[in-house]
Order: sequence, then structure tokens, then C-alpha cells
Amino acid sequence: MTEEVIQEIGDKIVRVLKTIYDPEIPVDIYELGLIYDVFVNEDNDAKILMTLTSPNCPVAETLPVEVEEKVKSLKEINNAEVEITFDPTWTQEMMSEEAKLELGML
Repeated sequence: MTEEVIQEIGDKIVRVLKTIYDPEIPVDIYELGLIYDVFVNEDNDAKILMTLTSPNCPVAETLPVEVEEKVKSLKEINNAEVEITFDPTWTQEMMSEEAKLELGML
């Protein structure tokens, strides 16, 4: 795969991630800073490294599944796997300027 194709697939994944919202905060998980990294290998398998706002997050069971399913729905992706990490711990500083503006923090 060329660098351009990889970038295109990455952009599509980001667009899909921006359709998933944290149920407690009216901002998508990408702008919230919950997505730490996205990897796509030569077999078009995606791995998403993400965190939750807290280990006790009410959607700890369902949010990773929703992320996997939505990323897998892209025709370019064969499989998707989500890995949850709490290192580093999520803080409000990880939110994008857009998210902070949306939440009245700027």
C-alpha cells in the first residue's frame, strides 16, 4: 500500500470515530482525546488504541465494541481490534480545542 492509501484509510477511520459520542459528554470520542493511536497493517486490519474517561466509565463494555463494529464497517478494513489502555490516564487536557470550545471551557 502506498503512503497515500494508508493516509486515506486513516482519514476514513477518523471520520467514523467522529460519529461515536461519549454518552455523558456531548463530544465525539476523537475530539475528546480518547483515541490514542490507529494502526492499519498490510492486510487492512485496524488496531485502535484508546482510553476511557475513567476506568468506571458506564460504557466501558459497549464503547470499544461500537468502535470495532463501526471501523470494521468500512469496506477497506478487514478486521478491527480495540485495545483499551489507561496509560497515560485521560485528562481534560487531551481534548481538542474544538471539544473544549463545545463544552464552554475556552
